[in-house]
Amino acid sequence: MLAAAQRLRRSADFAAAIRGGRRVGRGTVVVHLLLEEPAQASTARAGFVVSKAVGNAVIRNQVRRRLRHLVRPLLGELSGGSMLVVRALPAAAGASYATLENDLAAALAAARRPRRPR
Repeated sequence: MLAAAQRLRRSADFAAAIRGGRRVGRGTVVVHLLLEEPAQASTARAGFVVSKAVGNAVIRNQVRRRLRHLVRPLLGELSGGSMLVVRALPAAAGASYATLENDLAAALAAARRPRRPR
């Protein structure tokens, strides 16, 4: 479980991260990362979106628990004030724990990389 200070709760925070952040997708997850300077929050925060397309309530909660467990150590690497939204794709329902871990780590690493100049 994430600490209360590490969770995104308001829909405005989810919308800000999704609209203003960098989006990177991998096989089972899509990561939206908004890197901000620590204005008010001293820690990075994360939220999860697992829609009904992933499966029934049991499957959705299982996927959410796995993702939450995988994100917890990664939040310490992000700067304070950053917002991370992890959206599970339907393939996450049948994915193994190792696959989820690899996809999440790869997506987060790609989102943190500086953009190439055009």
